[in-house]
Amino acid sequence: MAFSGVCFAPSNQNLVSPPRPKPRPKSPLFSNSMSDSSPHKHIPIDINNSHKENPSICLSRRKLNLSIVAVVLSAALPSTAEAKAEESELERYTDSKEGFTLLRPSSWSKVEKAGATVLFEEANKGANNVGVVVNPVRLTNLGEFGSPQFVVEKLIQAEKRKESTKDAEVIAVSERSGQGGLQVYEFEYKVDSSRGGMKRIFSAAFVASKKLYILNIAYSDKPESPLETNKRMMLEKVLHSFDAAPLT
Repeated sequence: MAFSGVCFAPSNQNLVSPPRPKPRPKSPLFSNSMSDSSPHKHIPIDINNSHKENPSICLSRRKLNLSIVAVVLSAALPSTAEAKAEESELERYTDSKEGFTLLRPSSWSKVEKAGATVLFEEANKGANNVGVVVNPVRLTNLGEFGSPQFVVEKLIQAEKRKESTKDAEVIAVSERSGQGGLQVYEFEYKVDSSRGGMKRIFSAAFVASKKLYILNIAYSDKPESPLETNKRMMLEKVLHSFDAAPLT
């Protein structure tokens, strides 16, 4: 709504009044300067900006919001240095003879163990390890053996049959495509054992060239020292990297 800018003041004049003095020059509407001798002080009002916030306040709020967003993102996303550090922790290992490949922790040592095609152990923490087993089978693909749920049930049953196992519980089951559309099953479960306590197990399996390939990653996950987020991310990269070796 528009206003004419006319100011009204109560009048104490009687019906008969002395001659009016000459009118004083009117102050410009919305003027910032007011005469002290004026009987009524006019307060300057900017109608167009009367409902607008102070620009400095708006700017401060905008900066505050941006700061909050920056803090949240920096907490949620790893820094470039951290990402490079994670990448440097892993290196590619390929067994061309058996026909498989995976990323493995670069600082872990390769050790010999009966029944394992290859095994890597963390220094001074042999219970933390990455191992692969390759065995001949009559299957052409993993789907002929069963669904991912069926296979993980067999794994859990095998774990529970061990004398050292107190309990075993499935955490996650998934399926992905590998080299040339290969079926790869992935599993995550935890095992409470009398040998080493609580462990987190990441496992993957596929069939190629009439061979069954099984990856097993074991890492300590005790209540007093749970698996750290950065370590979990590293182990998941190892899990997702397990595949048939590219044909050369």
